[in-house]
Amino acid sequence: MAQPSSEMTDPRLDTVERHGYLFGHPIAHSLSPLLHQTIYDGLGLPWSQFPLDSTDMDLFLRLREDPRFYGASITMPHKVTILPHLDTLTPEALAVGAVNTLFLRTSPTTGARLYCGTNTDVIGIRDAFYANVPSPAATFHHKPALVVGGGGAARSAVYALRTWLKATRVYLVNRDREEVRAVIAECTARGYGGELVDVASVAEAEALEGVGAIVACVPDFAPRTEAEVEARAVLETFLGKAHKGVVLEMCYHPAPWTEIAEIARGEGWGVVLGTEAMIYQGLEQDKYWTGLSVGEMPVQKVMEVIAGKLSEARL
Repeated sequence: MAQPSSEMTDPRLDTVERHGYLFGHPIAHSLSPLLHQTIYDGLGLPWSQFPLDSTDMDLFLRLREDPRFYGASITMPHKVTILPHLDTLTPEALAVGAVNTLFLRTSPTTGARLYCGTNTDVIGIRDAFYANVPSPAATFHHKPALVVGGGGAARSAVYALRTWLKATRVYLVNRDREEVRAVIAECTARGYGGELVDVASVAEAEALEGVGAIVACVPDFAPRTEAEVEARAVLETFLGKAHKGVVLEMCYHPAPWTEIAEIARGEGWGVVLGTEAMIYQGLEQDKYWTGLSVGEMPVQKVMEVIAGKLSEARL
């Protein structure tokens, strides 16, 4: 197996037995290396995940050939462009059409290294709800759900809500109707787009059944344009309905407590921070890389370390 050339060597690699990468751009704010280092230290593994802040796919493809490489977290802008460079995809990655985790397997016939892709973002969303909601059946099972946003995280949210949270339908709230149509078309083409509803106005929201689960997948900023103001008003209409469920606020940078989280709490909703989804998707990644179950990992220590890091950032 080819070794990386000398121009790609990193002195940090000599300090660990095995290594992975966080591959994306920009990634300076990412907590992924800290999360995984906490896990490896807790398990006594001489492993590390190193940031690779780059848009150079060829560089990454050469780096992954190192015999000590165990896998990678794949983030924007590479979650889709990595697909042609993988040998196989899990059902979650196929369904969402994006990969956030590269892991290795060995071909049973040739013994060659196989580069495999999965999407643990969907697991992070699922587990963030189930780990924080005492009564899923009463809160969100067999009720409509709602997704705010129209990007990749919104697609992952739709998949998780339809596949595991037992949502009867999913309302889509977004400032851009074209983005919503694209989400509906893609999810439908991939087999989980049934009962997706574009809710474009307050009048439409008022006529619809309340929801039990909301996933907010937009940055934390106050609405400014007419379309943004209308989208926020639509969300607030659902938050004001009689049934009070749980909001998963996926945004956690620069701070996990957002404007949407504050509005939701004021309306009597439960709020789950995006750091929860980030932690659970990271634990799922290490299941693929280490072969261990989440129950064997230092979950509580990870929670404490991430919370501490976020507290430092707010000081």
